Amino acid sequence: MKTHTACLIFNPVAGKGNADAELRTIFQLLSPQIKLDIRYTQPDVSATELAKAAIADGVDLVIASGGDGTISAAAKALVHTEIPLGIIPRGTANAFAAALGISDKIPEACDAILNGVTRVIDAASCNDQPTILLTGMGWEAEAVENADREAKNWFGFLAYVLSGFEKLWDMHSFTAQIEIEGEVTEIKALAVTIANAAPPSSVLAQGPAGVLVDDGKLDVTIISTANEIGALQAVSSLMGGALLGTAANREDIVYLRAKDIKITATPPQKVAIDGELKDEIPCLNFRCLPLALQVVVPQV
Repeated sequence: MKTHTACLIFNPVAGKGNADAELRTIFQLLSPQIKLDIRYTQPDVSATELAKAAIADGVDLVIASGGDGTISAAAKALVHTEIPLGIIPRGTANAFAAALGISDKIPEACDAILNGVTRVIDAASCNDQPTILLTGMGWEAEAVENADREAKNWFGFLAYVLSGFEKLWDMHSFTAQIEIEGEVTEIKALAVTIANAAPPSSVLAQGPAGVLVDDGKLDVTIISTANEIGALQAVSSLMGGALLGTAANREDIVYLRAKDIKITATPPQKVAIDGELKDEIPCLNFRCLPLALQVVVPQV
């Protein structure tokens, strides 16, 4: 990766490691080849704001270091620009990095920035706001809300899986009205997941098995089972499909790929967008943004 100047957007409260030591390691590994402008996220200063300011300053590269929320926020500013995103994951799930084959080990992630290649991938918009990873409505959002910090520190992304199983017994199905290209379908759902990018560990996105990040479409998985045992069986099927690379084959798992999709939930459901929990939103409008984001990834 040839570059002269880069803005490193660093979330000091991400992950469970020693942030100061991690930042020193990143600086020592990158600074011999890249002039780094280090900017910290703060409660009132988002990674999106920092990335926009860096773009205005004319940097060649924006590097985001933190969890999926930090990386997603920085990426929002880079959609439809010529400035690539470098990623040094330090969060719990690190799903976006995993989907692109970027290591969650700092030395390997820095090596990818220095010696990797630029890959152009899709982004998406949800209610006109850019997203890069996935949106979960219903069960997945409840799992994100229910996962506590200690569990995430101990178990990483498995904390969300454990939280999902725990929350399952309190879940209720909802009516999902799905509109694609003017055609409307209604289905009883326990969970709806709309993914632009998702590694196998993002279980509820794995209906199609292998979410494609550069096909100009979004991958939608719907769990429509009516009881807890069915939901457990559906999740087991999705996990097996993710490991084997095969699409789910159950009547209570619906999956599809579409460029544009509108989903209306009755009653309104909690929503997690790129890992960030939002208030109950009755209607979500998604649009794929084909090849809208440049990301630095390891050489294959």
